[in-house]
Amino acid sequence: MRDCERFEMTWGSSASSGYCSQSDSEHELEQFYTARTSFRKTKKRKEKDELVDWRKPELSVSEIQQKVKEYNAQVNSNLFMVLNRDGSYTGFIKVQFKLARPVSLPPPQITSSSSGRDGGCREHKALKRGTSFYLPRDTVKHLHISSSTRAKEVIQALLKKFTVVDNPAKFSLFERSERQNQVYLRKLADDERPLFLRLCAGPNEKVLSLVLKENETGEVNWDAFSFPELQNFLRILQREEEDHVRQIVRRFALARDKMKEALENFSTPG
Repeated sequence: MRDCERFEMTWGSSASSGYCSQSDSEHELEQFYTARTSFRKTKKRKEKDELVDWRKPELSVSEIQQKVKEYNAQVNSNLFMVLNRDGSYTGFIKVQFKLARPVSLPPPQITSSSSGRDGGCREHKALKRGTSFYLPRDTVKHLHISSSTRAKEVIQALLKKFTVVDNPAKFSLFERSERQNQVYLRKLADDERPLFLRLCAGPNEKVLSLVLKENETGEVNWDAFSFPELQNFLRILQREEEDHVRQIVRRFALARDKMKEALENFSTPG
């Protein structure tokens, strides 16, 4: 396999995993790990979908050489781009995860042994239910790819690194840029080459950064989720509801106690 067709994934994380396992004994079969179990909407920085066109025409070998040289001169780390003899190049991209829904992992295999009638030892593999968890928001991963690597291949590589079994079609790679205190997003086509965009934009993350998000289809397509995932969503919603009810009851109880205290201290004219 040629260097220009091969891409190697090396990755690091700027966010700790921080998953909190459920400790409820009645949820023995529910292997659900989460660092964020809220469905409440929070205020987000204003983001606009606007085309920021880094899709330059094909560059000549001399132009690529010049671009790579200029890029490496601006890099403050050792994440340089390397130019190959055939005009292809390799380098690192950084992808930020902004996922609103949990992802699914394959069920773990548990190997147990038992003795057969002939006295031999036999191994049995038992499968448990799959695991769903919320990936910590703003997790960052680095991938080492080639200039021929497409956006859809980047998505597949990222999911593979986390052993995520969700359909890659559920996710999209977005190009993010900041200009005049505004944030602009553009969804990359499957055949776009992220490293080429990185080369043309330079290493400045404000000029261009890459974000992995779920495909925005308006309403959530619940049919795309598995039965265990839907069960987990229902459990989360129930816990959210119970927590919200407790807060309301606590607030009204506090107000009631203050009113009673005021009545006790109230002295009628005599």
